[in-house]
Amino acid sequence: MIKNNIVVAELVEHEIPTGYMRDGQGRLWPEDRVKESDKLVDQTVSKIIDYAEGLSAQIGRFKAHTFDDINTTQDLLRESYGVKKGGKKGNLTYTSFDGLKQVRIQNQDHMEFGPELQIAKELIDECITDWADGAKSEIRALVNHAFNVEKPGKVNREALFSLRRIQIEDARWKRAVQAINDSIQITGSATYVRIYTRQTTEDKWQPITIDLAAA
Repeated sequence: MIKNNIVVAELVEHEIPTGYMRDGQGRLWPEDRVKESDKLVDQTVSKIIDYAEGLSAQIGRFKAHTFDDINTTQDLLRESYGVKKGGKKGNLTYTSFDGLKQVRIQNQDHMEFGPELQIAKELIDECITDWADGAKSEIRALVNHAFNVEKPGKVNREALFSLRRIQIEDARWKRAVQAINDSIQITGSATYVRIYTRQTTEDKWQPITIDLAAA
């Protein structure tokens, strides 16, 4: 009973009496003592949050149902070919029969770069310094782009991977490429659903936007 009494007391303590508003320090204010501008902001924020929480829950349910549907479809397709259910999920593209609707499932690794990357940068700098004017401007530009020289500590993944594909016989360059490879650390992965439509089969695919920032 004592425990229940405490719980009830806590609930009552956090209730806001009619005609009052609670401020950021937990104090109760009569509504007629609160500035109209503060009440307007409070109402606007509360309204947006209420909508956002409902929408977030709806998107969460949509995501769960989408993956359930995709997994079920993929298992049925496996079954039709005599393959066991529950195999590893890869990148998939599903297109409607009329070619106007498409769902893409894409896996993306979360990648970080270890301390070997700094060694790779030093080796590449040595190469470019020694090559002097003999170094192609394209390679210099790609190196600067890859390591984002204007922002220390930043790297451009695509440009960095492009560096690895350049075939140069200098031993230091080869060691630099190996250092880049050794620096790559996969820290996790995520699966994304992307949905597209188009009016005709000659049109480009247009994404159905769910991301608030891109809406």
